[in-house]
Amino acid sequence: MTKRKIVIALGGNAILTDNPSAQAQQKALKQTADYLVQFVKNGDDIVVTHGNGPQVGNLMLQQAAADSLKNPAMPLDTCVAMTQGSIGYWLQAALTEALKENDINKNVVSLVTQVEVSEKDTAFSHPSKPVGPFLSKEDADTEMATSDATFIEDAGRGWRKVVPSPKPITIKEIKVIDTLVSNGVIPVTVGGGGIPVIKDENGRYTGIEAVIDKDFASQTLAASLHADLLVILTNVEHVSINYKLPNEKNLTKATVKQMKNYIEQGQFLPGSMLPKVEAAVNFVEANPSGKAVITSLENIQAVIDENGGTIITSGSD
Repeated sequence: MTKRKIVIALGGNAILTDNPSAQAQQKALKQTADYLVQFVKNGDDIVVTHGNGPQVGNLMLQQAAADSLKNPAMPLDTCVAMTQGSIGYWLQAALTEALKENDINKNVVSLVTQVEVSEKDTAFSHPSKPVGPFLSKEDADTEMATSDATFIEDAGRGWRKVVPSPKPITIKEIKVIDTLVSNGVIPVTVGGGGIPVIKDENGRYTGIEAVIDKDFASQTLAASLHADLLVILTNVEHVSINYKLPNEKNLTKATVKQMKNYIEQGQFLPGSMLPKVEAAVNFVEANPSGKAVITSLENIQAVIDENGGTIITSGSD
């Protein structure tokens, strides 16, 4: 089988369970790494990305609780970097151990990654990305009354803080990532969507308070690397239409045109499946020879066999 270059975007369930402790997250990532190594055993080159929503939210709460003149709270972009580091460290260690157990001699490195966004992005005037834990309406009201934070009700599960979510433009460290992949190294990168930075007219980068969607950052990364496959992992094996209705249907294969039609029909929930589908479509549009798959972590072997998950193609093959 021909070696493929694959970008794998891990969903939150691959990292965090009901227990937010470091030990529990490391245990979850050990199992995740065992699945990911299947790609390497197949001869593929992989690049791994991951989310950080709950982790960065918890870190922000810790920062706020300890905030003082002598120990000021870190801003959001720095918290993104900090969680990139911690999750990257855990995942790097788990993958290294899984490779060793399978007698595979490969290096893994986690890379603190900056992603350029535009200061003119309309997201900055319309915060929409939920971060952190779910609160009751009363607690959310208290937070909004004592700060400039915005909270919204999220999918019937409680109230969450929302921050701007600008679209990624470029991956600042893309040449480094490409070099690593070309030399057989497995990079863990654009964690949490990457650290959002803005470039000024002199080419200097400055971090900004925002969160970039992990799936859009992964799509941008995959397109920049000319990847053969973008795998977006979530908690279901397939994307479905008519979700939770009597005529619900799992999608196994679909073209970009078909998925765009489903998007226009409002088939996918914003903040849930919609960004994953949009990211998959964007990648295939930018790289028509590539494919995107949306599926679960447990379904990886079927993805390797090219008959699992929801496979999205340009429709020209």
